[in-house]
Amino acid sequence: MNKAWNQFTKIRKRYRTEIEKLIRQAPELQGLQQRLVDSRSASYTVETPIVYNCALDDVQADSEIRMILVGDNPGRREQAAENRRYLVGPSGKIAEKFFRENPSLNIDFRKNVIILNKTPIHTPRTIELKELCRLGGPALEKILVQSQQFMARLLLEFQQALDVPVWITGYSEMKKGGVFEAYTNELKTIYDSTALQESVFLYRHFSMNQFTIDLKQQAAPGESLAKTLNRIGTAYRARFL
Repeated sequence: MNKAWNQFTKIRKRYRTEIEKLIRQAPELQGLQQRLVDSRSASYTVETPIVYNCALDDVQADSEIRMILVGDNPGRREQAAENRRYLVGPSGKIAEKFFRENPSLNIDFRKNVIILNKTPIHTPRTIELKELCRLGGPALEKILVQSQQFMARLLLEFQQALDVPVWITGYSEMKKGGVFEAYTNELKTIYDSTALQESVFLYRHFSMNQFTIDLKQQAAPGESLAKTLNRIGTAYRARFL
């Protein structure tokens, strides 16, 4: 336990340090993000251009972490100064509800799960990372790729320290040419030589109930929820990783 906790705290510190480094590398980022926000009907002030998940600071040595869940990137609520946490908007509420309504999984979403993203760079919508790179040019695109590669390595490090399964939600932009192609490629490289890949599962987004709709459509008669999730997550992993 002490060894795992020591590893966790070191990785968490490295994560925070990398976020600070990325912020220094992109001083113009917040202005570009604000331009994206202002072009939308529902405007807000960009407060945190690159978001470290402060929920990790709540994890203690006696915390029972049973899963790592990976989302896309911080949205409006995640970047707000009062939050600076991942999956605290509508998608997070849907995820929380799913685990609460399925106690057989033995997961309290806010206590037993740590949440990472494929990139910590904020945009109003994930697909707008492409527009953000168009505005920022090659230099910003390079930073986006760098952030994805780091987050992929961070995922493996946390999983090695905690020895828990990983759920990666939202695979559509992980394809070749997608926003998260760099993340996918890095995952393929670093997980290739480890048996931990067998405990990485891919699913649809929790947003717009995509996850639960897909789960219901693919459920097999007489099959337990755990087995259905394993089957679906393994099939999507084989497709993308």
